[in-house]
Amino acid sequence: MFFFDPTYLMFMAPAFILMLLTQWYVSSAYNKWSQVPAHTRLSGAQAAQRLLAASGLYNVRLLGIGGRMTDHYDPTSKELRLSPGVAQSNSVAALAITAHELGHALQDQEDYFPLRFRSVLVPVVNIGSYLGWIFIFLGLLMRWIDLAWLGVAVFSGGLLFALATLPVEFNASARARRLLADSGMIVDSQEAQGVNHVLNAAALTYVAAAVTAALQLLYYVFLVGGMGGRRRD
Repeated sequence: MFFFDPTYLMFMAPAFILMLLTQWYVSSAYNKWSQVPAHTRLSGAQAAQRLLAASGLYNVRLLGIGGRMTDHYDPTSKELRLSPGVAQSNSVAALAITAHELGHALQDQEDYFPLRFRSVLVPVVNIGSYLGWIFIFLGLLMRWIDLAWLGVAVFSGGLLFALATLPVEFNASARARRLLADSGMIVDSQEAQGVNHVLNAAALTYVAAAVTAALQLLYYVFLVGGMGGRRRD
């Protein structure tokens, strides 16, 4: 029903275009600055070890992970995982990504509220993204307006999660810039520019995700709202 509705394309086309542009921008920034070595010649893994020690994060384990740009910090296991392209590279991009993930580790250490709030939302969103669509579909199919609106409410958790992610990621990037500057790993304007380029590109992906979630929710509101209007007629 939803996939062949031209209205769906009307709502989601801007999101699709934004996501494509965002992915291009991220790849462009990463590819450019992954070819520029930092003056320290430290690999991402070496930089992570130094920053972990300097920050007193002795309980965080540094591990590898397969794939490309799959780097992340897991607050449940206290593990910082770096992809081969970051862990083994001495590029400006590798330092930026490493420091960003260290920013998340510092958030966890300080019990940063937005990070905790986002973590609480994870199981809710996982369930809601599944049940919400079912409730909306059944509500529209069976003409149960209340069930359909319940589905919309449950599905809205995805937008809440996307919005909650923004301050977490922006703050981690701000911490990354300070970490690299204070540690002396980034010293000149060119390297600072590269770090900003990579971090800003990464941040844009979360903005695009929030826009996508908002437009998808608006589409479901439009569908259910239209059903309610037809029923009153």
